[in-house]
Amino acid sequence: MSEGKYNIKAVSKKLGIQPGTLRAWERRYNIISPIRNDAGHRLYSDEHLSVLKWLVQKTEQGFTISQAVELLEDGNTEPHSDSQELTRDRSHALADDILGALLSFDENKAQELLNQAFSLFSIDKVVQDILGQLQVKVGELWENEKITVAHEHFATAFLRSRIGMIFHTLPIDGYLPKVMAVCSTDEYHELGLLIFTLYLRRKGFEVIYLGPSIPEKDIEIVLEDTVPSILFLSCTLMSNLPKCLNLIDRLDDRFPDLTIGVGGGALSHLQGDKRQAYEQYVVGNNKDEWDGWIKDKLHKLST
Repeated sequence: MSEGKYNIKAVSKKLGIQPGTLRAWERRYNIISPIRNDAGHRLYSDEHLSVLKWLVQKTEQGFTISQAVELLEDGNTEPHSDSQELTRDRSHALADDILGALLSFDENKAQELLNQAFSLFSIDKVVQDILGQLQVKVGELWENEKITVAHEHFATAFLRSRIGMIFHTLPIDGYLPKVMAVCSTDEYHELGLLIFTLYLRRKGFEVIYLGPSIPEKDIEIVLEDTVPSILFLSCTLMSNLPKCLNLIDRLDDRFPDLTIGVGGGALSHLQGDKRQAYEQYVVGNNKDEWDGWIKDKLHKLST
């Protein structure tokens, strides 16, 4: 990670914007988190400066700052822009470094690296490009028997803890429907569901997170007790897909007013008639697909 070397006055002068504007951007949009020196003063790195410079350029082109931040987080920067190259390369490198630390059971190093990620990037960027990448890599290594169950459990426990810390600080929008998230039958890989649940909380949803190893009868009991509007299931292993689909069918029959969504790597194996039959439940694999699915379901719930 590049060290902080510019104070807020220097950055303000370089970019031509007021220090108060910089502080407001950081507070409202979580675009970057400057490094703090021993006295608590902000220090900006070259990566921070590059991202801020790009945002300033966008506002000068007529975008609002919120629109510019959204473009940056969605990756819609110019193909050869310095900020895009810096953020992509750095996020990929951090994901690899965190994975290496976790597979070495070095929790302190993993904590340090993830702290660096949150100091450089917004929460959404870290979730999508770093935690999401870690989820995929850990899952692939485990399924290909290149790491042990112990490695997988250690990595999952670490990421669950960090995601939980963020999860409980996010506000809830009381106007949004209550949702529940749980791993499907015999599913023990929860990283993908955790990341998706954090995405939901960033949207303002109240989420009842149950995680893995919940018997089907207990899922039904919790549904009866809490009456959520939407249930999200996660299925990563192909061998568990038939049981997941059977659970969807049974819950659909028993709870006709419940909207059900399902995600996870196993859904990519749905083909032909099966794919068509369960297409309405599949939430997708990325933020754009999640946004589209949720927008559609919220519209139907409100009509």
